Amino acid sequence: MKIRPVILCGGEGTRLWPKSKNNQAKQFINFGGWNLFEKTLERIKGKIFDYPIISTNSKYLKQVKKFLKKLKIKKYSIVLEPAKRNTAPAILTATLIKNIPSKQPIMFFPSDHLIDNDKQLKKAIEKNKRYLNNQNIFVFGIKPTSPSKEYGYFLTKSIGTNINKVSKFIEKPSETKAKKIIKNKGYWNSGMFLARKDSIINNFKKYQPAIYKNCLKSVLKGKFKQNIYRLNKSWFLAAKAKSFDYAILEKTKNINGIKLTISWTDLGNWREILKIYYKNKSKYFNKKNVYYRPWGRYVNLFEGKNFLVKELVVNSKSSISLQKHHYRSEHWMVTQGKPRITVNKKKFFKKENDSIFIPVGTIHRIENLYKKPVKIMEAQTGPILKETDIVRYKDVYGRLN
Repeated sequence: MKIRPVILCGGEGTRLWPKSKNNQAKQFINFGGWNLFEKTLERIKGKIFDYPIISTNSKYLKQVKKFLKKLKIKKYSIVLEPAKRNTAPAILTATLIKNIPSKQPIMFFPSDHLIDNDKQLKKAIEKNKRYLNNQNIFVFGIKPTSPSKEYGYFLTKSIGTNINKVSKFIEKPSETKAKKIIKNKGYWNSGMFLARKDSIINNFKKYQPAIYKNCLKSVLKGKFKQNIYRLNKSWFLAAKAKSFDYAILEKTKNINGIKLTISWTDLGNWREILKIYYKNKSKYFNKKNVYYRPWGRYVNLFEGKNFLVKELVVNSKSSISLQKHHYRSEHWMVTQGKPRITVNKKKFFKKENDSIFIPVGTIHRIENLYKKPVKIMEAQTGPILKETDIVRYKDVYGRLN
């Protein structure tokens, strides 16, 4: 039996746009000819997969259909949630629709992950499919590249030749704790799961009977037309908003870990996004977008909807003006040198790989006191991203407003 992919596509992008009323859903952001939802659809086009089910809402229906058509995916089902209820109800309602047989293996994919090595992932899915039963769930872990506090982790213990049982989940620890977890061979929890339909149902019946009852009613009393399931609103609203991790994974004892060593990120913050542009800088570079200033230069790499990615180069013994912006925030990641940063009344040094956030209206400056040029990747976010949005307070080059 082929594996049914379920793509969870209801996120709003609030982590990237925390104070914006018009959030761009991360999975649909154009990062320069590509987006994360499109890459997820490409991921499930392999021979091991049956046609996909996309769990989303009416707000994104047009975009979902647009990319299904673009990738020539003609057979699919779409489940429309009438409200946000986190991943537990989303996973359960997608599982409960009629056209999934009881013993069907299902692979749950978040729609906003960037994965370089799909082959290794597909190989691991195919290999572990044989171990599925009506109780267990497999969670995919990624070998950490750094002690990140942005991700959850899990620890495992071996219980057989090819099986690693998850012994503990740790939700977004501090950096110090993350270092200890990595030392104990902990893996990032990727949010990708593999399980049979009957296992998902059995676990919800046992650990979340109220959510199960309400989600089942929302499916049974919902409307189905032209491959689209519109869940019943009143019953779906009665289902408690809970993540799948808290609702099921941290309660059941039947969780196995699949460990992957692949390049993976959920692009959940601007630092991770800047890393992608830095890594692929040559693809985005255009000499027409290089601008020279008395302190050095900058190059605009990509301008998207309400964001602009650029690289700054601050020459030795040089500094940008002490300034603020009315409309934009700035996210910086140091890629070379040791800049001295001013943020309002504070001054501090930063080193390579460090990040800094400059909120709207914050007075700030970058200074380079050393011989080596300072290089910084910058993401500007806001409704106006023009150089005219600069109020200068001090400037060694005589450019005060």
